[in-house]
Amino acid sequence: MNIVILSRNAALYSTQSLVTAARRRNHYVRVIDYMACDLIIESGKSMIYFNNQPVINVDAVIPRIGTSGTTYGAAVLRQFEHQGVVLTLNAEPLLNARDKLSCLQILGSKGIGVPKTIFISNLYTIPYLLDQMDSYPVIIKLLSGTQGMGVILAENRSNAESVLEAFQVVKEKVLLQKFIKEAKGADIRAFVVDGEVVGAMKRQAREGDFRSNLHRGGTSEKIRLTAAEEETALRSAEILGLKIAGVDMLKTHNGPVVMEVNASPGLEGIEGTTGVDIAGKIIKFIERQRI
Repeated sequence: MNIVILSRNAALYSTQSLVTAARRRNHYVRVIDYMACDLIIESGKSMIYFNNQPVINVDAVIPRIGTSGTTYGAAVLRQFEHQGVVLTLNAEPLLNARDKLSCLQILGSKGIGVPKTIFISNLYTIPYLLDQMDSYPVIIKLLSGTQGMGVILAENRSNAESVLEAFQVVKEKVLLQKFIKEAKGADIRAFVVDGEVVGAMKRQAREGDFRSNLHRGGTSEKIRLTAAEEETALRSAEILGLKIAGVDMLKTHNGPVVMEVNASPGLEGIEGTTGVDIAGKIIKFIERQRI
């Protein structure tokens, strides 16, 4: 097959892992920077150009769309969709998963466990909305944050009010979220490929921190999911229309709750922790779509 990987940086671990897996199975693969693609749109005809050359005869596309390039990345994906190319990620699922508010709205409406979350739209309703929180501390998240950045733990109501007011003044959109104490600084990442959990790990925050992201110094270990956790991960990916997903969950006294669903999850942490060739499973998934 002729496979295109959309990535801003060909040297990234995830991109290289996919390239290696594809070539190991005798596929032709190349990496294209989606932000450097030009799109030509005509009635009944859509073309993609890269380095002044048309991107044609493509069998499958594996998008590695970064947070900062979400909107244009989605536009490039739509162009491939119109050409009938096999994609491991489509435009609308990317946009729904990447938007933290939309993601939680969609999952919550379908009965998936999510932490109590409040979206704050203006300065004057902050005191009333803080009354809606059951306990403190609480989590305050920037909608644009990623990899644990832009996430703040407000220890009490006064602290939360000050932080929220500051964000409103600079016009940053934030979420106010219940802090799950029983999770004890740990979360679960379940990696889903084609309706199957192919790897799972527990991530533990470093001492003195509440963020379990590996980029923030957290540690990880391979785990076996409970039946409820596996079902939650698979249903979340299915509801959002994601063929490949990293589903982040917390353990609570009432079962797993989903914190976030990553539509373009990194491979380094999950492959290194579980020893599973996730990239190879993604390539095999593409092969099945071409049969």
